[in-house]
Amino acid sequence: MKRKNLITGAGFLLCAVGLAVYAGNRGGEIASAERNRMRVVVPHENADRGRGEGLRGRGAEENSYILKAPMEAGEIAVSVLNFDAFNSGFDDQAVVFRVAGESGLSMAFFAFDEAASVHRRVWNLPVSATVPATVSVSSLDLIGDRSVCVVVTGMNDMDEQTMTVFRRNPLGPRYRPFDVIADIAVDGSVEVVRSPRAQSYNQGAARGQPFPIVASGRDPLSDNILDRIEFTYSFSEADGAYRRGGPVSVPGARIEQNRVRGILSGAPGVFEEFVCDLWYHVTAEGTVERDQFIFFDRAGREIVFFAEDSNQIFVWQGSTITRQGIMISAYNRPVNALRRRVNVELESLDGIRVTVEDESRSRISIQPPWSGSYRRAGAIATGARIQAMEPYRDAVFDSPIGRFRFMPNGEYEILGNGPDLGGRYVFFGSGGRDLLELRPDSGGGEFPGTRVSAGGGSGERQVFLVSGVNRNSRGQPYENQPRIVLSRVRLGASGVHDLNETQIALTLAE
Repeated sequence: MKRKNLITGAGFLLCAVGLAVYAGNRGGEIASAERNRMRVVVPHENADRGRGEGLRGRGAEENSYILKAPMEAGEIAVSVLNFDAFNSGFDDQAVVFRVAGESGLSMAFFAFDEAASVHRRVWNLPVSATVPATVSVSSLDLIGDRSVCVVVTGMNDMDEQTMTVFRRNPLGPRYRPFDVIADIAVDGSVEVVRSPRAQSYNQGAARGQPFPIVASGRDPLSDNILDRIEFTYSFSEADGAYRRGGPVSVPGARIEQNRVRGILSGAPGVFEEFVCDLWYHVTAEGTVERDQFIFFDRAGREIVFFAEDSNQIFVWQGSTITRQGIMISAYNRPVNALRRRVNVELESLDGIRVTVEDESRSRISIQPPWSGSYRRAGAIATGARIQAMEPYRDAVFDSPIGRFRFMPNGEYEILGNGPDLGGRYVFFGSGGRDLLELRPDSGGGEFPGTRVSAGGGSGERQVFLVSGVNRNSRGQPYENQPRIVLSRVRLGASGVHDLNETQIALTLAE
């Protein structure tokens, strides 16, 4: 019996060894085959650069891209674009990549070979962007002649915004089907200015007008750091490329220089905190569109794009500091394939310039266009007959929950009846109504009379409707109100919503 058991055990051992050898050989065959087929790559930033948060974290797996052909040894894909370059009915592929150990980025083009039913690498050329976490690739008919252009945007090592444009040349050789027609780097922002084309273009009967490219940056000859110089690049048929026009001075708003420098200091989280608010779109004529806004929610890591017929929520995935603001990576919460780069720049203490680049890998419409100027909701003049209260004041009020002290520098404090509270405040108008916003400092306790924290965990802003305001014959509020009543409300797309909480009466102190 013992001999039989030994023989049986030896048989199992030989079978296990055989299976291991077969699995190893088979695994090698599979690995070899996989190298010759396609693989899944997750683009991510150059770890040793320490620039931005890239595509790490939630959503990275959903935004993986499938390469249609293998990269060379040491090449790491950063961003991938599938598009039909030759109107053949088959997708070709553009891949922005970096080489391990090198700082520059390049774009490779993989064309579909119909005869062999495989994708072949045709060429690769360098691009101006060098920071992987900021790269975005898109395709569009930039010239209006229905030729495909590939647009690569991003930032370089000098913190400049860059744009490299490749245009398909129908007369060019097969081994180099694209030419570089624009290569722009600016200490500011650069974007393609799209405008509706004629119906004849949409029907395929005529060409469309080329889209201009506008680059703007700080005016080095001005003492105001918000004064800018703008260059417009127009397509030249004779040169087959974009040519830069003369500079146009764009005066910046006259604001407090020290505060602007603080906002643009580059310190982590400073600009994020500044931009987190509700911002209404401003038209080219300077009017405010209340039916289109962007809401930046830093605590919830969300960006809400709202228009009359569109309400989109994007996950705030990561942000990179720029000289004029931040660039945010975001993806759509319900449809992870919809991704955006949101470049936010400071225009004034109450205004920002937003450039939104859609990185969709599908044909899902994500209109309306979101790029443009925006005004902070609390700073918008309502245009109503009754004028809003001054934003800051120097006054002390008594109330059931303690003594309110409003200081002219925009700070407030509440003394007595518990731990002292404080933070920032502003009186403003919305829809002809007077409102008060309190932004408590961190570390406070529960705000008396409300169900939200005044500091500590959230530091969440709170908005109150101000009633009982006395006004003169011109509709202006008195400088010192003898008594006002605060009711906590919520600001939404449809206006002011009362939360039906206990009102707080403030009486001017003697």
